[in-house]
Amino acid sequence: MTNSGGAEPNSQSVPPLGTPARDAPASDAMMYFPRGVYIITAEHEGDRSGIRVLTAHQCAEEPVLLAVAARKGHSIEPLIRDSHHFALCVVDPDDRLLSHKFPQGGEPVGGGDPFDSIPHEVLASGAPVPTRCIAAFDCEVVRHFDLEADHEIYVGQILKTKIYQNSAAKPV
Repeated sequence: MTNSGGAEPNSQSVPPLGTPARDAPASDAMMYFPRGVYIITAEHEGDRSGIRVLTAHQCAEEPVLLAVAARKGHSIEPLIRDSHHFALCVVDPDDRLLSHKFPQGGEPVGGGDPFDSIPHEVLASGAPVPTRCIAAFDCEVVRHFDLEADHEIYVGQILKTKIYQNSAAKPV
């Protein structure tokens, strides 16, 4: 996976070699994890939705599995549960349209179907994918973890991948 738009540690915040370790808030240390802009989408019986998620990563090699942390309480939950599929889309961090259409933790802007006004295609699983994304992973859910937290985790086996030619982004 790409680290598109990933937050690189600020070189001024990295202590020089030989500096003793210090206790720090988790939020300070979390900046060392790669981040990107991702959208998770799903469809079931004609209903479709998508949300922006903060974290997604490969979690197994054989078979290839992705883990995605999605905020609870969004309209995409029943679609993934009932269809047993989702698509993970890698988005250019400078793409303000997709970030606006698919807010993180909220309903799509304007309500209704966020795909009605943007070019998209439907993958084999039925999940819609904006054609302006960088890459997409069509996944079948193999595990779902309902955490005692504000997010839940979906683990999906990749069925098919697509890289979109209209993207100028390069893998990291």
